[in-house]
Amino acid sequence: MAQLEHFTTPVDAVLARMRALDAELPERDGVAVFNRVYLTVTEEVERSLDAGEFPDPSAATALDVRFAERYLAAVDAGAEDRRPPACWRPLFQFRGHPGVRPLQFALAGINAHIGHDLALAVVDTCRTLGCEPADLEDEFDRVGDLLVSLEERIREDLMPGPDLLQIADPITHLLGSWSLERAREATWAAARALWVLRRCEDVAEDFTERLDAAVGFAGRMLLTPLAD
Repeated sequence: MAQLEHFTTPVDAVLARMRALDAELPERDGVAVFNRVYLTVTEEVERSLDAGEFPDPSAATALDVRFAERYLAAVDAGAEDRRPPACWRPLFQFRGHPGVRPLQFALAGINAHIGHDLALAVVDTCRTLGCEPADLEDEFDRVGDLLVSLEERIREDLMPGPDLLQIADPITHLLGSWSLERAREATWAAARALWVLRRCEDVAEDFTERLDAAVGFAGRMLLTPLAD
């Protein structure tokens, strides 16, 4: 993974790594589809940081980088034939399946990253900065708002066609089964729970494993192959 200190800012290092992935992965690859989405989000975060739109830029930068590092670590694990977290395994397993549509890849990646990685990134950031989750709530909400604002654009860009509006299309049911807003709310609750449990390592580990597995299960459903 690129060393963050070699770049102007930690966010620049993250962006450089995502752009490198975008250049090297096949366009239709499922990880590439999600990477393009995440690259757009991270570029928007950087723009907001530069514009002074975060109440605490240092905290926002730390959260954004810890968040991205978990995705990039999963990419590294997949490339090195190591097992990524359970939440990411469906995307890596189905990344080349011809029956999975690009929108499904994007949502499965968002599900893994928001549902699992973001909660752990909040805890990572609190430990790094010596603060409580409540101190990061504004930054968490701002990042969440950016994701929500981009979700509609993502869906529009990756819609398979007008037939999606037909209730009989299977992807219509998949789209209705997952909500970014609900995932965001659940993630904040999980982050707060993990912070409280940090002194009970065995309980925290069990909670994290179950969260990972549950998010992975949802991701597997989102990647159900569909007939054209």
